[in-house]
Amino acid sequence: MPPFAPSAPIGLEDRLLTFAVSLLVGGAALHAGTHVAADARDYGHAVVTALLSALAWAFLEPIPLLGGLLAAVAWVAVVKWRYRLGWLRSGAVGLAAWAAAVVVLAALELLGIGSVSALGVPGA
Repeated sequence: MPPFAPSAPIGLEDRLLTFAVSLLVGGAALHAGTHVAADARDYGHAVVTALLSALAWAFLEPIPLLGGLLAAVAWVAVVKWRYRLGWLRSGAVGLAAWAAAVVVLAALELLGIGSVSALGVPGA
């Protein structure tokens, strides 16, 4: 196939699978982050937190000039609210979750699964 040929269209099933795997990876990273910096709850709690924080990020990040800062504060605020932590510990959960997501995504890339992200973990 020539390099300029269009690739096959991505179907709805592929998009849903990518979304689900990305959400599970984000939940796993948040779950790992809470084990490092706070009292962890169950994995399902982390997956819901990842979804809510991804929604907060998606709504605020496009705002011109301050969007990234507002989105980051909102992301930490969601973690703070869901885990009943202070701002500092919520930020620590975020850093630990980001590090865990980077490791998981690198491992998936080595396995040839590079089309997923860590939904709910900014920058990963």
